[in-house]
Amino acid sequence: MSVAFLLILLFGLLLLGVPVAISLGVSAVATMLLFSSYDIFGVPEIMLNGLKPALMAIPMFILAGSLMSKGSSAHRIVEFAKSIVGHLPGGLPMSAILACIIFAAVSGSSPATVVAIGSVMFLALKEAGYPTSYSVGAITSAGSLGILIPPSVVMIVYGVTAEVSIEKLFIAGVIPGLLVGGMMMLYAYFGAKRLGFTATKPASLKERIKKFKEAFWALLIVVVVISGIYAGVFTATEAAGISAVYAFIVSVFIYKDIKFKDLYGVFLDAAITTAMIFFIIGFAVVFAHFLTSERIPHIIAEYLVSINMTWWMFLILVNLVLFVMGQFMEPSSVVMIMTPLLLPIAVSLGIDPIHFGIVMIVNMEFGMLTPPVGLNLFVASSLTGLSLKEVVVSVLPWLCVLLVGLILITYIPAISLWLPSMIG
Repeated sequence: MSVAFLLILLFGLLLLGVPVAISLGVSAVATMLLFSSYDIFGVPEIMLNGLKPALMAIPMFILAGSLMSKGSSAHRIVEFAKSIVGHLPGGLPMSAILACIIFAAVSGSSPATVVAIGSVMFLALKEAGYPTSYSVGAITSAGSLGILIPPSVVMIVYGVTAEVSIEKLFIAGVIPGLLVGGMMMLYAYFGAKRLGFTATKPASLKERIKKFKEAFWALLIVVVVISGIYAGVFTATEAAGISAVYAFIVSVFIYKDIKFKDLYGVFLDAAITTAMIFFIIGFAVVFAHFLTSERIPHIIAEYLVSINMTWWMFLILVNLVLFVMGQFMEPSSVVMIMTPLLLPIAVSLGIDPIHFGIVMIVNMEFGMLTPPVGLNLFVASSLTGLSLKEVVVSVLPWLCVLLVGLILITYIPAISLWLPSMIG
């Protein structure tokens, strides 16, 4: 009875348009008052106890992404990507997707990736003769890799909620991210050939070296942060601090495209985004605490085991549930709400928590690309001036590519787990 009340109240508030954080808090506290003996004056303590030190990585990665996206780093990364694959049929959209893959390893955010690369590439694709729908779909979809390719804010949220190693999650996200990104580049290649685009003269070695040198400092942050984590030199939280300082030095002192007078706006944007995420996390902790204390996940797990549900059947159910929730809620919110409910069941069925986390995050990519709350759709609409309906239609073929990637990642655990097992 208490669970039914909790979920009905939560989704009722969400449907009424109440902010996610408030919906989580009100539904959890109201259920505690009516169906348990909890002292609600202990709620602030539950919230504070749930804010783990690892969450400190979130504001710093957000700040690093904001600094890099406001400067010329995105443009330099795009020019470097064009020198590598720009001569192939579909070379320009492939360059955009490759640039999204690289920038995703800097920003940790999907909307930031769409803004940074889209602001450079949308007009270039249009001027090169690519159909608007094809161009918008490519960048909007590739931008979703921002939450899959490490460092990822959503990965940090899952790691803290599931109490698993964030470093291992980052390592596990590399191959799935490159796999999905590579599939998108292949689709761009064959799609462009079908549209009649042909290969052009490749950039010379001298030109590629020149573009690499121009993008060197922007690319180096990826090498420093990711290799440092994988080599065990520093933790994910320490890497976040290093990335923020590095992005500041590169943008202000090396590229000199952010002035000191611009820093207030950059810091304010990062602070607003961070506050929104932490507000959601705080109330989601209370929500999860109630579910766990009432043993709801364990009861559901025992039921599923009793009806002989296998791990692969359970993952089909998980993908369907997450797809629906991703339509209405921001990815961090979905992860915070569903992880305490689904993870114990997954573990009881023999599913590795790291693999399960990657599956959840790939599902959240769909949420970034589907209405009514798909953030990437609104960003792309704002950048291009297209209606939301036009952007949604442009993304549909790319969603099919992402679906194939989700199926592979869901049912071939080695895609997520091989690299962490090798690095140890």
